[in-house]
Amino acid sequence: MKKFIENIKNIWRVEELRKRIILTLSIILIYRIGSFIILPGVDYAVLQGVKPPEPGEGNMLETLLSLFTGGSFTNVSIMALGIMPYISASIIMQLLGMAVPAVQKMQQEGESGRKRINNYTRILTIVICAFQAPTYITMYASSKMANLGAGPQSAFPHEAWSFTWMSAIVLLVAGAMFAVWLGERITDKGVGNGISLLITVGILARLPEAFMAEIGLQSGNLIQIVLEIFAFMLVVLATILIVQGVRKVPLNTAKRVVGNRAAEDQGARSYLPIKVNASGVMPIIFAQAIMTVPLMVMSPDGFIGQVFGDIYGVGYNAALAILIIVFTYFYTAIMINPRKIADELKRSGGFIPGIRPGEETADYIDSLVSRITFPGSVFLALIAILPAFAAMAGINGSFAMFFGGTSLLIMVGVVLDTLQQIESYLLNRQMDGLMDGTRIKGRRTQGEMSGM
Repeated sequence: MKKFIENIKNIWRVEELRKRIILTLSIILIYRIGSFIILPGVDYAVLQGVKPPEPGEGNMLETLLSLFTGGSFTNVSIMALGIMPYISASIIMQLLGMAVPAVQKMQQEGESGRKRINNYTRILTIVICAFQAPTYITMYASSKMANLGAGPQSAFPHEAWSFTWMSAIVLLVAGAMFAVWLGERITDKGVGNGISLLITVGILARLPEAFMAEIGLQSGNLIQIVLEIFAFMLVVLATILIVQGVRKVPLNTAKRVVGNRAAEDQGARSYLPIKVNASGVMPIIFAQAIMTVPLMVMSPDGFIGQVFGDIYGVGYNAALAILIIVFTYFYTAIMINPRKIADELKRSGGFIPGIRPGEETADYIDSLVSRITFPGSVFLALIAILPAFAAMAGINGSFAMFFGGTSLLIMVGVVLDTLQQIESYLLNRQMDGLMDGTRIKGRRTQGEMSGM
């Protein structure tokens, strides 16, 4: 503990790092304040009378959006749409990069191409918000008030209702773009990936409330609460191990001549890291997006609607696990191109011991990735359905959501990435790492290959 406190002091001594952390915390505070600013025209007193949906109750999409926005969605705030439209736009641009040659060309143009793609992503975000905002007002905000027994006009005052409706749409779009701007400022001048960090903050904002609800439910049963905390820590530990897990493929490089003798290159002892979970959280996001389609096109009272509407049911979780395994293979195939890696190794004079450069190397990497992807996909599927097992064990729905799924993977991934950046600042100034003795893995080292 003494060493850890000393490392915290080292962070404060680094002026640039101190300023970045203060800026990051300030932007997070602004984002959280915005999540409590209610849209103009909404009766806040009436809104307080509406009970937020518990996980597993009501619409599944509403539950997920409420979790990712830190309650902004159910608060009918100016940031109700949150970062999710930007995430959707980023996914669309990424998929277009696989099918549209023009987007592929921009991806290969380096920094200038990246800026153009970011501009197109922002424009697409505005378009998505322009469609989502009216839908949110007419189908959610109004019906939210109507559930109390009043008509749809209860969401907004009857007089000048159309003007209030239009201004609410403009504010929702502006709030979403303001959240994107805040995230980009964190990325540029703060610590960590801003967009991911804001999503993580929204998720963590619901954790204390969910934990206190669980304590109230298990009041008087201290052993049960301790066991739940211990189980949660084990799940987080297992998630960290898999997220950071890599298969290190040893690499050798050709010898170079120095004077009259041959000497090995500095990269002779390098290795090629292949992550167990190369696809990250994307398979779960894709799978959950597909699982919401039946709820949109089918009646909630029908058999399919009941199966897909129960996020803790056997049918829903079985279908979700299968989709996650399929999407993990699909997304890994997109992220890792064995032939491209083999060509880069051949050009740089590197080779895998015992494997011929070129086609044989590509086949070896492809078979290795296929074998590694299977346990990674099974783990993702297990993480996704863990909340259902937690609910079956008697944990309340709001706290059970933190035992797995997208929320846990996002939290673990973003926290690790932020700690890695802080540690790199300390190590660059010849200070001990933030977690000295248990250095965070996953950072690019000199021995690792770039381009993964």
